[in-house]
Amino acid sequence: MQIGLVGRPYTGKTTLFNLLTGSAYETGLSGKREVLTGNAAVPDKRIEYLARLYKPQKTVYAQIQFKDIPGVHSGDGAGAANKLLEEVRGADALVQVVRAFQEDMVGVVTETADPSKELADFASDLVLADMVAVENRLKRIENTKKPSKDALTQAGLLKSILTALENEQRLSELKFSEAEKSLIADQNFLTEKPLVVVVNIDEKQLSSNNYPGRDKLLNFASNHQIPVIEVCARIEMEINQLPKTERDEFLKDLGLTESGINHLAHTAYNLLGLISFFTVGQDEVRAWTIRKGTKTRRAAGKVHSDIERGFIRAEVFHFEDIKHLGSVSTVKEKGLFRLEGKEYIVKDGDIISFRFNV
Repeated sequence: MQIGLVGRPYTGKTTLFNLLTGSAYETGLSGKREVLTGNAAVPDKRIEYLARLYKPQKTVYAQIQFKDIPGVHSGDGAGAANKLLEEVRGADALVQVVRAFQEDMVGVVTETADPSKELADFASDLVLADMVAVENRLKRIENTKKPSKDALTQAGLLKSILTALENEQRLSELKFSEAEKSLIADQNFLTEKPLVVVVNIDEKQLSSNNYPGRDKLLNFASNHQIPVIEVCARIEMEINQLPKTERDEFLKDLGLTESGINHLAHTAYNLLGLISFFTVGQDEVRAWTIRKGTKTRRAAGKVHSDIERGFIRAEVFHFEDIKHLGSVSTVKEKGLFRLEGKEYIVKDGDIISFRFNV
């Protein structure tokens, strides 16, 4: 599962990518063109609690992959723009970074920050790209001498989608039946992808909780059901350089309960419909990533394919129970420790030990 960081050049995408993934790629006015890929740990206080309880040799957080997709620079040819568009298509979800911060150096190479316009322009670009894709598909169906029944049904659906796009509706805002979803499953529409907007603000804007065009941006995002996260990349870099024990106090002084980067990681994780279950022990405490609705046997395959193949049953209890009661033995005494079969649907926060035989 991959999240694409997208947006105009000089909005702070690479800075956020570095903070998320622990990388140190060059930022600023480097004018880079390559796509960067890296994994980000999803912060989880449940893992921290379990690590204190079990004192394992190794602690592993859930991971999510980000790719930093460069913005299109003036002077880039159509070929470069199309190549970057394909990178966008390859992402499972998108995080658009828009610039609200004021900085003279950036102003030399780009116009005054206008975050609401950046968001609206990008939304229009995605809609136009999908319109072109729909029109091309319709032409192929129309030019087929004897189109299949499914193709004709798909054409009818595509015409209604085209009407929605012409009215500037994202496909993510539309409701499709399961049959309709299967008809367009191979189209990979851009406006169907989950989208989060990150507004990169400066320190003054963080203090005032305001920036030019904020209300307009929030209204647009609300109307299109797009989550918005406001992040001050400069402050995030300062937080990142502090010892871990001092970070919460620093955030408290700023009036924040969580860093913007942590909020972004959580939001991106949830946006993809992902949850975590845990395996615990003195060797390792680990969070495993699965989709919501995954059954036990399939979840076992995340740990090892042999466990899925030889699955017998799962021993399950929930994080909230052990946090409340303090020990596995008390969880068992209260009857909250269960044996589940292969059809059990794993819940976020389940702690699981798999029984198997191969």
